[in-house]
Amino acid sequence: MTAPLFHLSPGRLDGLTPGSQITVDGTEGHHAATVMRLGAGEQVLLSDTHRLKVSGVILDAGAGEMVVEVQEVSEEPQDHPALVLVQGLAKDKRDLQAVESATELGVDAVIPWQAERSVARWKAGREAKKHAEWVSTVTTAAKQTRRTSVPQVRELHTTAQYLRSLAEQQGVGVVVLHEAEEISLASVLDQLQAPELRELHLVVGPEGGISEAEIAQLTQAGARTARLGRSVLRSSTAGPAGIAGAQILLGRWDW
Repeated sequence: MTAPLFHLSPGRLDGLTPGSQITVDGTEGHHAATVMRLGAGEQVLLSDTHRLKVSGVILDAGAGEMVVEVQEVSEEPQDHPALVLVQGLAKDKRDLQAVESATELGVDAVIPWQAERSVARWKAGREAKKHAEWVSTVTTAAKQTRRTSVPQVRELHTTAQYLRSLAEQQGVGVVVLHEAEEISLASVLDQLQAPELRELHLVVGPEGGISEAEIAQLTQAGARTARLGRSVLRSSTAGPAGIAGAQILLGRWDW
């Protein structure tokens, strides 16, 4: 079984080399030593949530902290373009299901999208709480899948705000996953692959789908539309399926 992973703050692993020692305290130290009851001699993984991962062995544990001796330090390569899921808010937490699975499949960032047909809404004054729920979801999923990096959860966007953000950025390719399209994701990615592409956004609507007006606005902004297979996928499934498809088509799972 793979050793458990614990997330430390960015910078905590900088400068560590094999033979170094690091004390893990705080929430993660408490979870390791008190909740999981890990002890001396057990293997653990540590991540700075960005790029560095340490594998090591516990030298001592107790009182809510553990001392780890570093055995190996590795740096996770950064794939280009970054994969970003623009997930329409959906009822019954299907949006969170999508975000959780997309994290497990390697998404780099997620954007909560208040689409025209979204039944679910982030009520005024509760945006911070809902955003924190998404952050907690990706953090937990990243830890369970032993990911070094934790996907970024960007601010909630309406359609107008998302379109403005696209106009202000360069090197962003956008693919709208749309059930009425006849072009495959593979065909669209063949057209989009370019050295200057910094991010690839996959846009998924809520349970009611993406409105024709939104499709028109997105394509006018340069987005392309694609379909995933013959079936009509639910909002909780389409995003993760698109991320998995992109990973394979871009050759990222060939290593």
